[in-house]
Amino acid sequence: MSVASFWDPIRSILENRKAGLYCIPGDFYVDPHARVERAIITHGHADHARSGHEHVLATYETIEIMKVRSGKNCAKHFQSLALGETLRIGDALVSLHPAGHVLGSAQVSITYNGYRVVVSGDYKRAPDPTCLAFEPVPCNCFITEATFALPLFNLPPAEEEIGKLMRSLRLFPNTAHVIMAYSLGKAQQMIALLREQGHHQEVMVHPSVWGVCQLYERLGVPMGALRRLPEVATKEFNGVAVVPPGSLSMGFEEQFGDHRSVFASGWMHTKKGRGRGKAHLPLVISDHADWGDLLRTIRDTKAETVLVTHGSKQALKAAFSASTVNCEGLDML
Repeated sequence: MSVASFWDPIRSILENRKAGLYCIPGDFYVDPHARVERAIITHGHADHARSGHEHVLATYETIEIMKVRSGKNCAKHFQSLALGETLRIGDALVSLHPAGHVLGSAQVSITYNGYRVVVSGDYKRAPDPTCLAFEPVPCNCFITEATFALPLFNLPPAEEEIGKLMRSLRLFPNTAHVIMAYSLGKAQQMIALLREQGHHQEVMVHPSVWGVCQLYERLGVPMGALRRLPEVATKEFNGVAVVPPGSLSMGFEEQFGDHRSVFASGWMHTKKGRGRGKAHLPLVISDHADWGDLLRTIRDTKAETVLVTHGSKQALKAAFSASTVNCEGLDML
């Protein structure tokens, strides 16, 4: 295939604009980073779900998450689309498919003139009790995130890592264990993984985590016994607490007195990441696909073209250099 014919069907559907990834036949953006008229949002994290759009299309769960985190009026109009349901927007056919990243997260499938592009958003393939598993969608062009697109990022199973926390709880029964995890997704995943391992005691959560956990419960994802972290907690607390990264440096650390800090992230897989986290107990638990799962996902989609975003394309491009897959950066659009 010539270079021109390789890009022609993609460029008839998508282009990079100042506000982000724009669908030409549908006249909408996917996860725009500026306010736009029409946006499809893949999931509720703030770097993807900006406030102020006129019209937002997303899964019901993502819309509810946006309202909890950014206010009920964070967009003027909301429209939910069920997973797997097809909707015509302009001249494009659009559907959403599970991404496995956080509750409500979805890949966006766009079909125009028989050519299908799938925008992954953020995703993972590892099991997560708090959200639907990722589903590969066959397509012509797959736009993939590449957060951990290096061969060194072959991450261990989450249950093995959470086992380290369970052992620490047994070894230090009178010491608070403070888990640093993002308020949406990772915090709820950590709580659910603890429950799966048999930890059913009350967990104390930061106010920003509390609201999201309450929403998860309303949406059918059990969190177990929780208590909202008070303004001044007793230093005699010796259970598990969950707070967002950075909150310990903003005065919360003093509330727990002697404690063990726990940092859960895929970046804990590297020495540099562990040094940056400075946790007593670093856990390699990610909400993104690791290297092996990135390769597996690209093969599963059977896409002949892969465009890489949110990470480096070089390792992925090298991995498919001997194949028929055209691998480039999304910035080439």
